[in-house]
Amino acid sequence: MSGPDKPKVIGEEWSDERVKSFLAIEPADAGAHADFVVLQKAYQAMRAEDFERFIGFFVAAGRNLNAADGSGETILDHILKHRRSTAYAEALKAAGAKTGAEAGS
Repeated sequence: MSGPDKPKVIGEEWSDERVKSFLAIEPADAGAHADFVVLQKAYQAMRAEDFERFIGFFVAAGRNLNAADGSGETILDHILKHRRSTAYAEALKAAGAKTGAEAGS
């Protein structure tokens, strides 16, 4: 949170430990796919460079890049809707992520 006594930090360098910490996120909704939620939270919080590093840790941990939400969409589907998120989408595609249609969700 930023405010008068806490200036907003832009471009802060994230350590590997901080990036990896997103692997421990648990979904608030018991019916949500944990891997989808983790990817969504990482996408929302990280710069593209950090997100790309996170994807490497995510895959190395044996997590599912093609986990879908309740409507069958993958994180790649969601990111492709945002025109300024090309770098995020490219990082996912390079790691083997697919859209829901490609993954057969």
